[in-house]
Amino acid sequence: MLPRTSLIALTLMTTLSYGQKKILNHSDFDLWSTIKDEAIAPDGNHVLYSLEKGEKDHFFKVQDAKGNFVLEYDRGQKGQFTYDSQYAVFTIKTWKDSVMAMKKRKVKKDKLPKDSLGIFHLGNQTLSKVGNVKSHKVPEKWSGYLAYQLEDIKKEKKEEKKDSLQKDKKKKDKPKKVGKKTGYHLVVLNLETKAEDTIRFVTDYVFAKRGKYLAYASTGMAKDSTVGVYVRNLETNITTTLHETQKAEYFQLGCSDSGKNVGFIVDTDTTKIQLRPNELFLWKEGQQKAAKVLDNDAAPNGYVVSKYGKVHFSEDESKLYFGLTRPPIKKDTSLLDEEIVNVEVWTYDEPRLYTVQELQLKNDSIQSFTSAIQVNDNKLIMLANESFKDSELGDKGNAPIALVRTGSPYDLQSQWTARRYYDYRAINTKTGETLYEFKKVPRMQLSPKADYGYGYSRVDSTWFAYDLRSGKRSDLTKGDVFYYEENDYPNYPFPYGVAGWTKGDESVLVYDRYDIWKVDPNSGEKVKLTDGRPSKTVYRYLDLDEEEETIDFTKPLLLSTFNETTKDAGYAKYNPKNGRFTPLVSGPYSYSRPKKAALSDKVIFTRQSFEEFPDLRLTDLDFKKPLKLSDANPQQASYNWGTIELVDWFSLDGKPLKGMLVKPENFDPNKKYPLLVNFYEKSSDRIHRHRHPRAERSSLNYSFYTSRGYVIFNPDVVYRVGYPGESAYNCVIPGVTSLIEKGFIDKDNIGVQGHSWGGYQIAYLVTKTDIFKAAESGAPVPNMISAYGGIRWWTGLSRQFQYEHTQSRIGGTPWEYPSRYIENSPIFTIDKINTPLLIMHNDADGHVPWYQGIEFFVSLRRLGKPSWFLNYNGEPHWPLKLQNRKDFNIRMAQFFDHYLKGEGKPSWMERGVPAIEKGVLQGYELMDRTDKD
Repeated sequence: MLPRTSLIALTLMTTLSYGQKKILNHSDFDLWSTIKDEAIAPDGNHVLYSLEKGEKDHFFKVQDAKGNFVLEYDRGQKGQFTYDSQYAVFTIKTWKDSVMAMKKRKVKKDKLPKDSLGIFHLGNQTLSKVGNVKSHKVPEKWSGYLAYQLEDIKKEKKEEKKDSLQKDKKKKDKPKKVGKKTGYHLVVLNLETKAEDTIRFVTDYVFAKRGKYLAYASTGMAKDSTVGVYVRNLETNITTTLHETQKAEYFQLGCSDSGKNVGFIVDTDTTKIQLRPNELFLWKEGQQKAAKVLDNDAAPNGYVVSKYGKVHFSEDESKLYFGLTRPPIKKDTSLLDEEIVNVEVWTYDEPRLYTVQELQLKNDSIQSFTSAIQVNDNKLIMLANESFKDSELGDKGNAPIALVRTGSPYDLQSQWTARRYYDYRAINTKTGETLYEFKKVPRMQLSPKADYGYGYSRVDSTWFAYDLRSGKRSDLTKGDVFYYEENDYPNYPFPYGVAGWTKGDESVLVYDRYDIWKVDPNSGEKVKLTDGRPSKTVYRYLDLDEEEETIDFTKPLLLSTFNETTKDAGYAKYNPKNGRFTPLVSGPYSYSRPKKAALSDKVIFTRQSFEEFPDLRLTDLDFKKPLKLSDANPQQASYNWGTIELVDWFSLDGKPLKGMLVKPENFDPNKKYPLLVNFYEKSSDRIHRHRHPRAERSSLNYSFYTSRGYVIFNPDVVYRVGYPGESAYNCVIPGVTSLIEKGFIDKDNIGVQGHSWGGYQIAYLVTKTDIFKAAESGAPVPNMISAYGGIRWWTGLSRQFQYEHTQSRIGGTPWEYPSRYIENSPIFTIDKINTPLLIMHNDADGHVPWYQGIEFFVSLRRLGKPSWFLNYNGEPHWPLKLQNRKDFNIRMAQFFDHYLKGEGKPSWMERGVPAIEKGVLQGYELMDRTDKD
């Protein structure tokens, strides 16, 4: 019997080191933390965040503006500040290992520990906790109150026990239901006085955004257990009953910003009839009760009130928006299973493929069409309808014009053209009148004040705008290059995007490759605001105010910068008043979009590089003295890491290319290193992305492999339409040989890894070259002909568009270009493969049909080529479950270590994992170490 060793990658290698530093091991992934849910207080004086360690538990932190920790709490997460910056509230979870242990003991779900709520006073730094909290909310634009729902109701149990008979003493008190809804006790806490008020069995609750009101639906306000909707004025502590009855279900509780208007849907019928008698109610401050403003009988002919349409108010509170829908198709509930015909009927000319309809069935069954009630006179205005289903409101619902659209006339051809068109109507929101109709228009959206509908026409290569007051169309950038200059798809190029609109819809800020242009939406007159093209610096606007829908040209604008040559990034300031441009910070890093405090100029941001984790930093808008707050992973200093650099070479057809080269920290140019090649399309712009150790779902973890002595190469690929496989070869292979020529790459130990589109390219490459000693190909497409006729099961879409016009870049159909499909399909030259292959393709893949992976593997198996196939059952395009991601990373590392380092072959590669051992034995144990060739 062959002697076996322990799994080196899992247990022993933590003690090995290069020099004085340890090398990374799979178990070390659990040591690394990431920053979650960071927030800055409105006054800018405190910052909160949580560190998620090893994708398990969270560690909650609050720091002041000097960087001092004022609170550290294990298991805390999802923190938020109150608007007055006096409190931080957060959720407290149970240790994940404790929950797992209870699940192993078969503890029932309702007996598992519930969340707690932490309430921290930032002034006196006191912490209070509330157990068994189901949910909590704080007002968005005012302070002083906090509301939370309790999971169990011990107080209620005690009260009921006092009045109950002896035989009922052991009876469990379950939360009451409003129809199908379950209610829980709601505690309204006055944060200043600490006074608490408990409201029984609340099913829904909402604070007004700006006014001190709380609206809620409850099942237990009165002794006779009536149900109802109520609104409480928290300044006067007066509660108004808006609606109350014996039995009902309430839906879509909506409150205006001031709290002086409330809308909701009521269903008072307790039977199981299919057509629900939904009624829309509206309450205005001063009324004793809410008034019914619409029911099914009063709805427009053929429509009924929907319980799924969101009930909300325009910001000026002049309109109540809600949804109407078509009555449901009546079902014959008397039929037995033996009598129901279960057949799918697919039709060649219906707008949506049957698979799309099937996936969208639930959405179709609950779809509602936006309508409005005028608050002053209860007048009904129907905006969208079954023909024009989708709608967009402008100016936060205040605008006199709304856009509605339908894509149905163009859905069929979009399945292969990859271009979508729509018919639009501009609707008067006060009368419901159609002002203008626009036919076969690319996707549009409203300007902030709804004066314009605007979009980009790929076919015409221009931004356009329709003046919705006159119906006039203006082509804004026709003849100018505001589209992607390096487009290599067999389709019209995409635009670079827009920054937004200035106040009053005066102008729109449009991007070209490098710069920002101010464009008049009527005349198309353009003014360039930045000058990035000479230095190849990309400037983009950073919106720091989520509330503001326009760009304020009376204040300085914060811009991001990125240099295409050096890949350096940073921030800059542009003053619209004088056109002055001021660089603020720049360097070999990737910078985040800053988050600004609501009531001050303080911001938090991160910067990162391959070697530097994106820790949180605090500064003001000049970025002169940023203060580093977090130190998420101090242990990194103890590990051999790596460095990253740009490299240049030429493709076989003479194109200059860039790529990323990652070297071990202790790199010695006089040594020979095994090389791993990993690529997709173009990745060099992301050279400064930090890659912390973790179980990747489909790629190499760069820091892990460089720590273990590998060099990694990620080459950019540019494509020629019709020849994607050859393009990959022309770019990747000369990049690899250029590295071999540098002298530090072991030419006999080179591996390659990629997933999806990368997996396809690898499958193609190994049919054309033996330069790779081992390859991992994830979710590959070996047969473009069979894949062309496949389905993307997550969306139900046909895959035809992908080959004709997008990523696969064939440029036409199999009957137009049969030779292109054959030449680019590895299956037809699979007998030329001499490289051992590890293939991963999961049976729930919704992007690439998993039979493609099977087709690849069984053909290799038929030829006796060394190959292994991994299928993580029930997982999509990539394994998402942590245990499966860990398993994939272990197997891939063992695969490459065996072929490129001569490590022992693991049992799963020697004998597989028989079905009878699945989920029990993993086969990680290694056989004898082999000599390298």
